[in-house]
Amino acid sequence: MNARSIRIIGLLVATSLIFVACAPTATPTSAPIQPPATTAPVATTAPVATTAPVATTAPVATTAPAATTAPAAASIDCKGAASGDTITVAYQWSGSEEASFNTIIKPLEDACGIKITGNSTRDASVLYTMVKSTPPDVLFWPDFSPLKLYADKLLPLDSVGANQANYASYWITMGTVNGKWLAIPAKADLKTIIWYSPTQFAALGYTVPTTFADLQTLVDKMVADGHVPWSMGFNNGGAADGWTGSDFIQDALLSTQGPDYVNGIIAGTTPYNDPGVLAVYQIYKKWASDPKYTVGGANGTVNTKFQDAIFKVFSNPPEALMVKQSGFAGGSVATQYPTLKYGTDYDFFQFPGAKGMQGGADFMMAFSNKPAAQALVAYVTGTVGGQNWAKANFSVSPNKNANGNYTDPQEIKFATMLANASGFTFDIGDALGAPFNAAEWKGIVDVVQGADIPTTLATIAAAQKASIK
Repeated sequence: MNARSIRIIGLLVATSLIFVACAPTATPTSAPIQPPATTAPVATTAPVATTAPVATTAPVATTAPAATTAPAAASIDCKGAASGDTITVAYQWSGSEEASFNTIIKPLEDACGIKITGNSTRDASVLYTMVKSTPPDVLFWPDFSPLKLYADKLLPLDSVGANQANYASYWITMGTVNGKWLAIPAKADLKTIIWYSPTQFAALGYTVPTTFADLQTLVDKMVADGHVPWSMGFNNGGAADGWTGSDFIQDALLSTQGPDYVNGIIAGTTPYNDPGVLAVYQIYKKWASDPKYTVGGANGTVNTKFQDAIFKVFSNPPEALMVKQSGFAGGSVATQYPTLKYGTDYDFFQFPGAKGMQGGADFMMAFSNKPAAQALVAYVTGTVGGQNWAKANFSVSPNKNANGNYTDPQEIKFATMLANASGFTFDIGDALGAPFNAAEWKGIVDVVQGADIPTTLATIAAAQKASIK
């Protein structure tokens, strides 16, 4: 495998940048902003009426229908593992995440009598040492670097019990190297969302947009009504300032161009200064720098902490009506404003028109074909494992059997979005790494502060080429 193909598949997913913000505590309110008396709400198109099913005449019953046998419940396949067998797994999860994983695998351990011992580390060098000496039987890792480093040691998943039929084809393609299926996501976290207050939208006569054109129309309508549409914040404490802007731009590219276009940027077949990227930057610059469109204008966007930007939409009174942020924002709002109710006071909608999802994922890979290791792989990719992953609400499982088993309302919504997605893309900066990521973040900050867009994109495109070599 040459260096170029490695770059294409060696997608690196950044660890979520979630910091506790020191925003001043504001008392939430249920009283919405009042719309201008002279302004009509945005017109929306009524949904197309559906035709009611034609009534049929019930047949006359002559004999009782024959009793049918209920379908057997899905079972756990132990793959020949014997009671007392032990395997090791490695992952980056800790705390509540590790506890959730242990909850998920307990039915497998109980059914087969096996013991699964976990090793948690976020240090890639520790994993490297582990693999060189005694590799874990099964690995869960939030990027594809193991495919680059240990491809000769990893086993094809279809040879160790994995069920390919339970996943969308794009997941299989992403985890395939030189014709060998080596990785499949156990869970995914989504970024392609916008947070808002349903109460505020209803009071102002706004409806959730469904296309990127609708979003542009809504934003302009909010400005015309005297409201600030966006709350934005680049400040990450100096490290990676501007990453929230890169997430926004990538979601806009997923809406205007689609996931294949974004993956083309990662692969290097589409230069970063392509006209499609330029068009999105022109829209984003206006939204992120004009004080009519975002809180505080350019200075506000550049200097506001990304966590504080979330709170501005739900403070009393709200300073803006929308914030584009990842799924963690819901927990941040609930912590900052514990009296607000999800679904009424705060909620999210999919980035309008996005043809694929942007996010991160933890991929499962196998170093061992021990029966107990095969049982774990079969379980996670099978019916029971998918159902139990959903019941634990440990992010979203791409396993199709997870659908219909989530209990958390936010996870239910995320799962529906992922199930309907036509593709999945990692953050471009995370995928390409240095020097591209730093050049992109700096370029976004510079553009918001007034730098020439074509010149800036040319600089970022040069860094793109350097990262792909």
